[in-house]
Amino acid sequence: MIKVMLIDDHTVLRDGLKSIFEMEEDIIVVGEAESAEMAIKEVGLLKPDVILMDINLPDQNGVVLTRQIKEQFKEIKVLILTMHSHEEYFMSAIREGADGYLLKDAPSEQVVGAVRTVMRGEAVIHPTMTKKLLTFHQQQNNGVKETELTEREKEVLTCLVQGLSNKEIAKNLFISDKTVKIHVSKIFKKINVKSRSQAVIHAIQYQLVPTRNE
Repeated sequence: MIKVMLIDDHTVLRDGLKSIFEMEEDIIVVGEAESAEMAIKEVGLLKPDVILMDINLPDQNGVVLTRQIKEQFKEIKVLILTMHSHEEYFMSAIREGADGYLLKDAPSEQVVGAVRTVMRGEAVIHPTMTKKLLTFHQQQNNGVKETELTEREKEVLTCLVQGLSNKEIAKNLFISDKTVKIHVSKIFKKINVKSRSQAVIHAIQYQLVPTRNE
């Protein structure tokens, strides 16, 4: 069972999410919190696998809380679920260790799928945020950051930007799942990131892979 904790100050939303997860055989809500103070106390006791985190909390920003949780419990996955679609919120959340970023207009099946995806160690990024991020960086003069990625690693990184899972990447590139994991590990090391979400941001920011707009 995937143990989920809900951190959001809106009772109605938490109740709605609980109702959705109760219909799933492999997911259980083990706790909830409406403030950062409450969340910090409960996380240590409940040890959830995945946290659904809102950014707007009454006593602290959810991005800051994400950092605090990740510093203490690196194994816990944090999935941001928010109304904020501004790229700065998104990038800040990913930099602080968030494993995914969804907007609250996402359909329920996407939220459920996202929980399973981050539990597998993969990234989840709302399509709207990927497009916004791409547009934002195309308007900047950041230039291209030089790396030593091989052609195969660039292909794998392109697949990560497209949101593909390891199995999907393996199928598309005609390689094994194990080989994909090796490439992903090497990519992380070369571009100095710790998660798929950070890799996606880095790839788009420094134009390391071709995009649909090019």
